[in-house]
Amino acid sequence: MYKNKADDGRRNLCGKKVALLRQRMVPKVSQRAFADMLQLAGLDLDKNAVQRMESGQRFVTDIELKTLAGVLGVSADELLE
Repeated sequence: MYKNKADDGRRNLCGKKVALLRQRMVPKVSQRAFADMLQLAGLDLDKNAVQRMESGQRFVTDIELKTLAGVLGVSADELLE
């Protein structure tokens, strides 16, 4: 059977890690500021999309994953752990 959700019902594997890394940034970065950083990196997401991604309500594409990793300064593999 095709599976498009994690066992806990989340629609992505990286949202929790993205939220954790964003909150650990110095100075602390809000979801709105993080969305602005992603837009500067070429990824058109707004604050609401960041919130849905971090809460697991939104799918994350491979292109988005690569940009997220770059902005957070980690590897894509680390986001998926």
